[in-house]
Amino acid sequence: MSAEKTPIDGSSSANTLLQLHQLLTSCSKSISGGNFSQSQTSVSKLINFLDSVSDASISELEPGAKENAFKILSGIYEFLCSPSLNQENIDALSFELPKSASKFAGVSPQCLEISDNIIHRFIEKCSPRDMLPILCEALDSPNKTVQAATYVCPLISGLSDVFISLQRRHFEQIKVAVPVVVKVVKAISTESDYEDTELETLFERIVVNALSIQTVCRKLEDGENEKLRALLGLYVLQILALVSVSRNYLHFALRLASILPYSGISGLGLITGYSVDTMSHIVIGEDEEDCSSFSSHIYLGASLSVVWAQKHDEFAQAAKFDFGAIKTELQNNPTKRWQAVAMLKHVFASIDLPWEFKRYTVDFLLYITSGDISNKLGHNDCSLYMTSLFSSLQALTMIIIYASDTVLRKNAFEALKRVLGDIPNSQRFDILKALIKNSDSSSMVAILLDLVRGEMHRERILRTSLQKNEALEADSKTCQSTLFWSTSILELVESVLRPDTGGPPILPDNSDAVLSALNLYRFVLMTEAAEKTNYTGLQSKNNLQKAYNEWLLPLRMLVGGIAAANKNDIDQHAVDTVCALNPLELVLYRCIELVEENLKHLA
Repeated sequence: MSAEKTPIDGSSSANTLLQLHQLLTSCSKSISGGNFSQSQTSVSKLINFLDSVSDASISELEPGAKENAFKILSGIYEFLCSPSLNQENIDALSFELPKSASKFAGVSPQCLEISDNIIHRFIEKCSPRDMLPILCEALDSPNKTVQAATYVCPLISGLSDVFISLQRRHFEQIKVAVPVVVKVVKAISTESDYEDTELETLFERIVVNALSIQTVCRKLEDGENEKLRALLGLYVLQILALVSVSRNYLHFALRLASILPYSGISGLGLITGYSVDTMSHIVIGEDEEDCSSFSSHIYLGASLSVVWAQKHDEFAQAAKFDFGAIKTELQNNPTKRWQAVAMLKHVFASIDLPWEFKRYTVDFLLYITSGDISNKLGHNDCSLYMTSLFSSLQALTMIIIYASDTVLRKNAFEALKRVLGDIPNSQRFDILKALIKNSDSSSMVAILLDLVRGEMHRERILRTSLQKNEALEADSKTCQSTLFWSTSILELVESVLRPDTGGPPILPDNSDAVLSALNLYRFVLMTEAAEKTNYTGLQSKNNLQKAYNEWLLPLRMLVGGIAAANKNDIDQHAVDTVCALNPLELVLYRCIELVEENLKHLA
């Protein structure tokens, strides 16, 4: 069915229109005559001719190309509206013409309007059930030479008309189209080379598309209505995420927000993930293949809906969120608060979102973790949420590392500490340990190790107070006061001072982490020696000798070698290297002296 592109026969618009008329006549005769092979060839020649016209008009390679494109497109529309054109011709042309007509949409607003009319004509004259896969296929295969943001607009509007025209099996057919639309819009919205007007036109069509599904819902009985409303809710959340990623369009976000209540979605259900899981179960069920066709932007959109409400009161009103009640419930309910923190990871981890959204999300997190939330933990167990909490905290560390805004970094660090404090003591060390072992940033590892030292200091104070007050329930409290003071500290320090590679750490790249690990090691040694305890095992002769021979001496040789190599070098990098190693070297020698002293006592 392939054929060479028919070139525009150069000189005049009249010649081009004549070519169009000849090609349309050829198509009509071959289709009506029942010659399948000839009709395929005729349609292929027509499509190639139209593609050459649209390519030339978009690239503006020829004078008057845009005006010529409008005349050609108008000629196609007039042909399709001809009373003498039979249904057989329309059906045959419906497979290819919608895609070709959409390629003209980026030429001018007038061409966009005619493209809309052509696709609408096909939907009027053909079965909507047949047009749906045709439009989806055209959406899923945009030509690289066309402007995708405008190319998809007539096709999306066509789907809106198809949805409303469907007579049966509405849910099943719309369910096929929604992932296709989301996939295309996602690809377009993450690109930066589109004009605002192009994206506004696109999102206007998308919002109308969602509203067309809402219109269909109102016509359906309870069973299918519930399924389609759930599908609509998932669709709106994905589009809300894409609107946020693209240009932060408030007016589109408000229109999408107004659809959320119709889908039975509550603000608390979104931020805890309950509403998303419920809708997903209704739409997808147990079908894993269906699950893979839906975008992860659903959870991002659910999280962002609450962030939008935080930013704009009118969004909360449109979505019918009682935002004050949501915040209060999250402050008072540890389980729902953990669920909310787990959902917020989708915002923190997004590389496409503007930083503004992350700033509002951090502010929201600070609010729901404000006050003395640790006293509200009770006997709640967050084991089910450990993986998600870890992912959220890991994403927060990325904000601390990479955000250029000093206030945002400071607030993100405060949020990190609060979320850690919200995790039961028995699981907090495991989270910190996992964050340390999975961080590639020396500075972040240093910060996390300092937090571990802070937790150990807090436990030490608690332990001391217990010893002074026998009236307290000593057995249970003592257990709580030694959770960080365990043999796991040895493994944690070793992971920095003697990494998995087997040798000493790379310096000066990891000097921050090494300095913090040495400070932690020295703190534990001094505390255990003063209190004559050995909770961590660091005071045992074997562990002291291991630290001395495998961690500290190799590190001393490395630091000494780097210092000697850069001693007389006046290069700025050399100066910076020596300056970075000075505090590390001081703490290292104090650790060595402390270990040697303890070994003497044990001899």
